[in-house]
Amino acid sequence: MSKEQTTDLLKFMEPFKPETIELALWLRDFAWDMFPETNELVYDAYNAVAFGWSPTEKLGQVFCNVAIWRTNQNVIFGFNWGSELHDPQKMLIGNGKQFRYIPVTNKDDFPKEYMYKLMADAYINALAKVKNPKDIIKGFTITKSISPVKRELKAKVAKKK
Repeated sequence: MSKEQTTDLLKFMEPFKPETIELALWLRDFAWDMFPETNELVYDAYNAVAFGWSPTEKLGQVFCNVAIWRTNQNVIFGFNWGSELHDPQKMLIGNGKQFRYIPVTNKDDFPKEYMYKLMADAYINALAKVKNPKDIIKGFTITKSISPVKRELKAKVAKKK
């Protein structure tokens, strides 16, 4: 299954600290275990390495994602359509029209049960955005974008070689 397809993702995460990579991969397992028949879309962007889950191969239907920012190696767990989710505990951060997230600093403080609920709601919301049911595919990891230029890691957080 696609959860085992890590070659590109591990390559993209090489510049980050081992503990940052470990946390991001733990979040990846968390999402894959809940939604094994969705697709992982991977982006090696200028500002971040990001990967998210979608019922299709389209960014517009990504319902949750993980990102590691290049400048500070902060890890976030986000929802592309988070503004449309019911968040009674007001955990999600963001004031834009769509995206909401929580910062993740360690596994122990990550609110798994609450995120399960938000992910389930986000998945239903993503399915509602699929215009053609034939677009739904299952279980792929797809590298969508590789930026030729990357923002440099700050010296104080860069991985020591």
